[in-house]
Amino acid sequence: MSNPLVHKIMITLGFLLVYRVLAYIPTPGVDFEVIKHFFDTNTNNALGLANMFSGNAISRLSIISLGVMPYITASIVMELLAATFPALAQMKKERDGMQKYMQIIRYFTIFITVVQAIGVSMGLQNMTGKGGQSAIIIDPIIFTVIAVFSMLTGTMLLMWIGEQITQKGIGNGISLIIFSGIVSGIPSAISHTVTSVNTGEMNPLSVIAILAIMVITILAIIYVELGERRVPISYSRKTIVQNQHRRVMNYIPIKVNLSGVIPPIFASAVMMFPLTMLQSSKNEWALKIADLLAPGGIIFNVATFLMIIFFAFFYASIAFNSKDISDNLKRQGGFIPGIRPGEHTKDFLNEVASRLTGFGSFYLAVISTVPFIFVNGLGASFYFGGTAILIVVQVAMDMMRKIEAQRIMNKYDILGHVGF
Repeated sequence: MSNPLVHKIMITLGFLLVYRVLAYIPTPGVDFEVIKHFFDTNTNNALGLANMFSGNAISRLSIISLGVMPYITASIVMELLAATFPALAQMKKERDGMQKYMQIIRYFTIFITVVQAIGVSMGLQNMTGKGGQSAIIIDPIIFTVIAVFSMLTGTMLLMWIGEQITQKGIGNGISLIIFSGIVSGIPSAISHTVTSVNTGEMNPLSVIAILAIMVITILAIIYVELGERRVPISYSRKTIVQNQHRRVMNYIPIKVNLSGVIPPIFASAVMMFPLTMLQSSKNEWALKIADLLAPGGIIFNVATFLMIIFFAFFYASIAFNSKDISDNLKRQGGFIPGIRPGEHTKDFLNEVASRLTGFGSFYLAVISTVPFIFVNGLGASFYFGGTAILIVVQVAMDMMRKIEAQRIMNKYDILGHVGF
């Protein structure tokens, strides 16, 4: 391994370590025994799902309890607005405009975080323990102010850590934060499963079935994620002569899953925001709606399925720009055999991408919902469900690709310096 690559990996690991330390810094003014009792009885609902994505920070009522979900929610809203308003879309394409665009997302993240923190604070004020003791041990108004500032600070720190990893480390920072949060909870989930088997709460055959479902899910994810459609490209003789000492790619690789891991994360963020607020309420109707939308239920799985398909198409349309590819091909003297350059090439690439996205979105929706239905029915936690496995495997594969690309780039730099 070269020194620049080691440097980037160490930066990434260092920031992730800071993230895990933040997960253990509690919000002041809370009786943690009451919080622990509450989460022990709410491990299989929306709070349990949110707790998994936060790396168990919610169950400790850490300053990063809200995690990166406010940032993701703000990004979703801005992407939808950019798709609706051309001026905002044009802003994203410009260098200075992109900085303004990201600044708007940060401001919107602050707004969402404050709203969620106030909601969580009010919900905690209504929470009581076994003996009727309140979860809040200081004045409610003072606690609300402290909690809002603490959670806002924690979320902004996570957002900054994610941006630093993306710029100076390896991989996408926000995805890696969610990845490390899920991975950090797997040992405790395994320990809980072993305890359940030892106490007779879970059948050993159920554990074998869960392992089989997980293995099948992982293999399916790897198989589809490595799949791509290679659109052949031909170049004019003049272009080939000009580039005879350089490699010219003779195909366009279009991945089956163009949107990556973003749709399940977006869908989870959209589902968890209202569910977390409803779950923390004492209103009878709010609790009934929360139970109706509880993870594992039909309505929750159907809603998640449909949202993943929507976000897959939406994000693929952003990630894959057929017009830019078509213009670059035309400029470089390349063309798709049988397809005229320009507008026809763009339409053809759009058609190919749409077909692949149709299959890719269905694959993402099935992987995120079906394994969890079976695993949940067998009594396992969210950590063994499809969404968690999908995020862990996809982020790990993306990291491997980027590390390998960095190694190859470093080799070319070394060869260039020695004169080869």
